Amino acid sequence: MKRILFITSTRIGDAVINSGVLDHLVQQYPEARVTVACGPLAQPILEHTPGLERLIILRKKPLGLHWLGLWRRVFATRWDLVVDLRGSAIAFVLRARRRNVLKRTRVKMHKVREAAGVMRLDPPPAPRIYLPDDARQRALKWMPAGRDYLVVCPSASLPFKMWPATNFAEVVAELVLPGGAMGGAGVVIVGGPGDEDHAVPIINALPDAGVLDLTGKLYLSDVAAVVERARLFIGNDSGVMHIAAAMGAPTLGLFGPSDELLYGPYGEKCATVRGPRGLEATLSEFPNWRQHPSSLLDDLRVPVVIEAAKKLLERTEEA
Repeated sequence: MKRILFITSTRIGDAVINSGVLDHLVQQYPEARVTVACGPLAQPILEHTPGLERLIILRKKPLGLHWLGLWRRVFATRWDLVVDLRGSAIAFVLRARRRNVLKRTRVKMHKVREAAGVMRLDPPPAPRIYLPDDARQRALKWMPAGRDYLVVCPSASLPFKMWPATNFAEVVAELVLPGGAMGGAGVVIVGGPGDEDHAVPIINALPDAGVLDLTGKLYLSDVAAVVERARLFIGNDSGVMHIAAAMGAPTLGLFGPSDELLYGPYGEKCATVRGPRGLEATLSEFPNWRQHPSSLLDDLRVPVVIEAAKKLLERTEEA
């Protein structure tokens, strides 16, 4: 196996979900030269993959012209293997000895397992992100050894996925103040550019705790290095949640209109929680939920999240 073309998602979370298949390929074929095509947001979590010869940034264009642009950049190569987790047609118009293209199925399964199915991998390989050493060094500088850290991401890509930031503040305070399950732990907030307002209620709830707010300040590989150091990560259904799980942090995902059976954080150290309304009732009550301008996690109560966090802490105590 000399040349592999791996086509993955434009979204951060989906790219992380697919990363286990990519890791399988580079482990199975260490001599191969790998080309990865992904969206610009996913670049930081894929650009340090072993064996990576080229990273092609796929920017969406009208009429699907981004696929024509990708074809122009890869058609001259004779590929030993093309793996397309976007399920496009491009693999069939390239010279390739072998093509593995994702086909959507009506069978309900986690997206990690669905991605693994393209290579018939069972059990599915867990997502994996490769980081440069300097990212871990920076994270260690921000979060010195010898202390537990609670890392939270109170934002998400869309408002209907976001639990109110004031609720996050209550949970964080309950966990880290004296007598809490993580009493004395450091608090770190992460998120993307434009998410800064979501950090404010948490900072205000802990004025003397030295909360480290890294929202909008980090390259995504640095975010991965930060969440890797978490004793516990709590976040909405988001790309950062999937990154935390992939980095091995105990990860609690908060869910509302999205399905945790498909998109929950993946791994033994992960858990999810939702309100009593449930998924089906949420989608029925809000049929246009994808356009909903505010949180659809309003039924999820603070004590429920605190209890779920405590249970995850207890379960991962020996890990």
